[in-house]
Amino acid sequence: MKEIERKFLVANESWKAANCIGQRELKQAYLLRGTDRSVRIRVTDNMAFFTIKLGTGLTRSEFEYEIPQDEANDMIEEANLPCLHKTRYYIQNGTDTWELDVFHGALDGLLIAELELESEDQTFDKPSWLGQEVTFDPAYLNSNLIDRL
Repeated sequence: MKEIERKFLVANESWKAANCIGQRELKQAYLLRGTDRSVRIRVTDNMAFFTIKLGTGLTRSEFEYEIPQDEANDMIEEANLPCLHKTRYYIQNGTDTWELDVFHGALDGLLIAELELESEDQTFDKPSWLGQEVTFDPAYLNSNLIDRL
């Protein structure tokens, strides 16, 4: 499966007045991190996933599998993996659903918004709270943000 995603910093707090259609708490850790690949464990409120991402840039291959939540937590604990903690808000903007991540802990204050697209040249309306695009900046990949913990 291909994931086509644009990623932006959040410029201001006006997103809080936007049409939020849901939220969830996320914890994620990485078993493998490379410049063009990562293997992630993500635990949400009530489920967990094992995800492999391959490639760089706007379009990457993504393979995701649901796994038992207790096994995901055991893997993280036994491997002594650092974890990103964030709250993900789902914000409806026209026909688009943005995922806005509010990071916690050492990354407190960092907010990143992502939009998954059907094609690389797809147009979309940018909400007023969007800031600088960081799609092509590897410093803002979650697999690299873990180094800031």
